[in-house]
This record gives sequence, structure tokens and C-alpha cells, in this order.
Amino acid sequence: MTDALLPAAPQPLEKEGHCYFRKGCNPLAQTGRSKLQNQRAALNQKILKAMRMRTGAENLLKAATNQKVREQVRLELSFLNSDLQMLKEELEGLNISVGVYQNTEEAFTIPLIPLGLKETKDVDFSVALKDFILEHYSEDSYLYENEIADLMDLRQACRTPSRNEAGVELLMSYFLQLGFVESRFFPPTRQMGILFTWYDSLTGVPVSQQNLLLEKASILFNIGALYTQIGTRCNRQTEAGLESTVDSFQRAAGVLNYLKETFTHTPSYDMSPAMLSVLVKMMLAQAQESTFEKVCLPGLQNEFFLLVKVAQEAAKVGEVYRQLHAAMNQEPVKENIPYSWASLACVKAHHYEALAHYFTATLLIDHQLKPGEDEDHQEKCLSQLYSHMPEGLTPLGTLKNVHQRQLLGKSHLCRAVTHHEESMREASLCKKLRNIEVLQEVLSAARQRSQLKYSQLREDDDLLNLTDAPDIVSKTEREVEIILPQFSKVTVTDFFQKLGPLSVFSANKRWTAPRSIHFTAEEGDLGFTLRGNSPVQVHFLDPYCSAAEAGTKEGDYIVAIQDVDCKWLTLSEVMKMLKSFGQNDIEMKVVSLLDATSSMHSKCATYSVGMQKTYSMICLGVDVDDKTDKTKKVSKKLSFLSWGTNKNRQKSASTLCLPSVGVAMPPVKKKLSSPFSLLNTDSSLY
Repeated sequence: MTDALLPAAPQPLEKEGHCYFRKGCNPLAQTGRSKLQNQRAALNQKILKAMRMRTGAENLLKAATNQKVREQVRLELSFLNSDLQMLKEELEGLNISVGVYQNTEEAFTIPLIPLGLKETKDVDFSVALKDFILEHYSEDSYLYENEIADLMDLRQACRTPSRNEAGVELLMSYFLQLGFVESRFFPPTRQMGILFTWYDSLTGVPVSQQNLLLEKASILFNIGALYTQIGTRCNRQTEAGLESTVDSFQRAAGVLNYLKETFTHTPSYDMSPAMLSVLVKMMLAQAQESTFEKVCLPGLQNEFFLLVKVAQEAAKVGEVYRQLHAAMNQEPVKENIPYSWASLACVKAHHYEALAHYFTATLLIDHQLKPGEDEDHQEKCLSQLYSHMPEGLTPLGTLKNVHQRQLLGKSHLCRAVTHHEESMREASLCKKLRNIEVLQEVLSAARQRSQLKYSQLREDDDLLNLTDAPDIVSKTEREVEIILPQFSKVTVTDFFQKLGPLSVFSANKRWTAPRSIHFTAEEGDLGFTLRGNSPVQVHFLDPYCSAAEAGTKEGDYIVAIQDVDCKWLTLSEVMKMLKSFGQNDIEMKVVSLLDATSSMHSKCATYSVGMQKTYSMICLGVDVDDKTDKTKKVSKKLSFLSWGTNKNRQKSASTLCLPSVGVAMPPVKKKLSSPFSLLNTDSSLY
């Protein structure tokens, strides 16, 4: 259970000094969690095959006219539906395999429910991204082979994240990297031909889309699922472990809630708004349960105020599980929620209701109001324990009257025993829960404790004297809450930052192919001014200067000077470079931003099931030889920037700056420095 892939030493790439990020856990490691996840992947394939066969049989049934053929197809369909139902029940069994995810320490606690990771198919980014780099950015796509390989390796690593905070950072890094990829390569006007396939974690049904939103949503779901696995792995026999459990489930609820609010149209049912709402409730219920365990961890003493607190905390846990069970039985969630999950929610609702009545009975039966004690405080606590006192009883009178306390306490014990028996009955009705030994042991021990206490006080006339015990008001000192994902704590560098600042060089904007401009500075005068930062733009162009005659236009972006990439250089750095040439010939490459109409593609591709999309290369050639009409009269020639004079003019020319990103283009390929340098998987499992 503790075997994991040892962290590999940094691997050199083509150039020295490049450090490769560490990958996920070893997918071949024979750990409990990896075996379970591999079983899930195999089941997904079987479900996919069964669904395809069923679809084929249904199509044949529609097309067949021969009665014997139709009867044979109906028979086959019944078998296929039966097999598919058995496969889904087997997948449900994996979803309730809580023992694999629990802490390895022996613990007499009810297990918590984790979520399994969504499985996916391999994705090849190389062809589509290379074509887009050549077509859209007019750059040599082979210069970006390492970046594309890094992206694919990062995705592959995310399929086997370690079960700790480093694994969460790995998934978050890929999610943030997808934001860069989407802006760089996924224009809103066309599809990229990359098919993403993810399997529903609850039903095993595959969902395929060419939309990157499915990929991002599935990674978010796996972040939430990984938090649940971290929470169940914590040692709940220590205060620190319980605190980590509460924190993990609150973070899982935050990620799933963020997924529900951000990606509202995901086709996978496990990520539908209705299902995510139920999963968020389940995470918060388990966090509240861990909070109750933290209150009980130091041990319970027979002290009045402590027992009041514990009884109300238990009632709170019972209430949230009762609400969760009701939500799980609502349409359309009821059809696809695992039956074992709904059964466990019902079991826990009755179990914690029983504990609330048991602790209330204990404080009533064993308590004696002694002289000198704070009667007002005790009276107030007892009155707040109920929404209303039983008929004929008052809080202070009950505290002072031993007989009344005994009768009311035994009434609570009766309700406790009833809830215990109901929880055991619900557990016995579910085959999966019957196989969880620790659950059966906890429920049986709790019932025996309540029955033993009642048997010590039982009298023959209890059936006549006992009344129904009132409900206990649920209350907690710590209301669990959603913790939103903190993506800002994960530092990610855009793999494709060599393409230029994302605010300018994105998939939403189209440019001409780079044009080579050969010109000279006449007497220190370039003939134009510059503005903006990263990249720099040509501004105030003299129509008679050498640069204008060579094809430069106002608004052009300078992307290179003498084969030196200038997309990430600031205005002062570009000016310094141009100044260094003096009267010599200058070679400058510029691009022009196309308007909205010319940026629309004239061709589109249609995707057919089972066939890969293909795209025709779109010609980027545009007429860039729009020469300035020298016969046009100019009233006055502008005074342009000279290198030796008037520095203030340089400042004023750059006052109108373009949006820029906060990172500078490094001279060499920059690798992810964080969080991958933190991914140590010595003690983590896949």
C-alpha cells in the first residue's frame, strides 16, 4: 500500500540547464488504489463495448422488417441490457470500495465515501497544434515540438496523480495550462479536430467532445475527487488528522461547486448541475461528521454541558445526512446515484440521530442538580436542547425532579434504540454495505450500548408511563463551509510563451505573415516613432521615409530585428537595438493585424462519429505591397525621432501602451519551475 514511484532525477532536454517536471505516480504500481482505478478503466471499456452493441441492435431493430429477425434482435437486446446493468452494478461496487482509500491505521470509525478519478483516453496534440502554429502564427512548428511534448507529458501525468497536496498541484497546473492553450490555439470560430474522451465516473458512459471545456471540467472533477481521497486517507484518530479531513472535504466541496457554477453545460452526467449539487452536499456532510468526531476525540466525560454540546452536534450530523438522503432520492439524480451511497446516507442519518438521543438520555439520567451549581445556566441549556419541552414539564422542574428526568431519559433511550435498529436494517438491505465489516461493527456496538443502558433502568410499566421523546435541536460550534479552489497559489508558466505576449498573440486575433522590411536611418532619423511594450508598434510613420517605402505601415508590430525575436522586448530595448545600427542597413520583420472580416475562416470541417477531422491549410498570403502614393500632397512633413536629441519625445511616443503580460520572454526555453519541483511522491500512492 505504500509503494510508489521514486522521484526521478531531473532529465536534461536538448539544451543543458532545462529541468523536466516530475511525472505522476507509476501507473503500473500494484497498490490498492491503482488496482481499483485499473478495474474502473477496464469496466469503462466493457460498458463502452456493450453500449455500442446495444446501439447496433437498436438500429437493426428499426431497420428490420422480417418478424423473425425482429424477435431475435429483441432477445439479443434483452441480454445486452442485462449485461449492461450488471456492468454498471459492478462499477457501483467500485464506487463504494471505501476500504481501499481509508487510512491504514486500525480505526473503529464509520468509513467515509471518496470519489474515484475520471478515466480518459490518450490525446495527441502534436498534429493539430503544429498545423495551427504554422497556419495562424506563421512560425516553424518544429520549433515547438518540445513544448507540445511537455503538454502531452503533463496530461499523461495527470492521469495518475499522487494522493497528496502535490497531486492536487499537478492537476491544478494542467488546468491553468489549459487556459493558456485555449487562448493560444482554440479560436471560437472553428474546431481544432482534437477529440477529448472522458468516462462518467458513476455510470462508465464515455463522453467525447472537441471542446476543450470538457477537458477542463473533467480535470476540475478529478481535483475534487483527489481531495476526497486525501480526506479519507487522513488518520481520524488524531486531532490533526481530523482537521485535515474536514479541510479536504470542504475543499472538495469548493472545487465541485466551482465546477457546477462555471461549467454549466457539461454532457457527462456526473458533472451535471443536479449531480454536482448532491456531491457538494455529500462532501459537506462528511466534513460535518468529521467535526463531530473531533469533538468526541478527547473522550466524553459525564458532564452536563459537554453532553448537551455533543448531543446537539450529533443531531446536526444526523440532520445533514437526512437532507443528503432526501436529495439523493430526487429525480433525476436518483437514477444514477449509487444505491449504496444513498443507503449509507440513510444509515448515518439514523445512526447519528440515535447518538443524539443517547447522549441526551445520559445527561438526564446520570445528572444530579447539586447545591451551589449554576441552575440558571443549566436550565437555559436544557431549554435550548429542545424546540419545545414535553407537555407538563419545565426545564428547571425536570432538573430538580429525579423521577421526571428518569422517565424523559428512558424515552430518549427508546428512540435511540429505534434509530439504531433502523440504521442496521438499512445497512442489511444493501449488499455492498453488508460487506463493510467496520460499519457493521460500529452500528452493532452503538445499539448494544443503548440497549444495555435501557435494560438497567427498564420497568414493567414503561409502556404506560413513557411518552415520545421530543426532537433535539441540531447545533454546531463549527459550521462547515465551502472552500473555493485557490488557483493563484499555483505558479504556472505558459509553455508556448515564445509565440509572444498572450494579450496580443492569441487565437482570437489574426495577422499577416511576417514581412521583411529593409531600410536605413537617414541622418539618425528612422522615419517613425514607437509605442507600446512587448510587442512594440510602429507609430507616426513618415510616408516618404525608407521604412515606409519598404512596406511598413502604421500599427505594424515589430516581431524581429536582424533575426532577433522582439516580441517580448520593451520599447526602450527595441529603440536601443535600432540605435545600434546607425547608418547601416536594418532588417526588420513586422506583422499587421487583420480586421474581423478577414480573420473569419472561409472553410469549416464537420465531425462524423468515428472519423478524424481534417482541415485544409488556409492561405495566409495577403497583399502587403500597398505602396504609398507619392503623388499625394502632404501639407507638412512631421518631425520624427532622432537618436541623438529630444529624449522626452521618446517618452511621449510610448504613452499609449498595449496590454502586456507580467512575464518577460527568457532567452532560452523555460520549464515549469513550480509546482512540479515540489512533486515528491516518496510517500504517496496512485
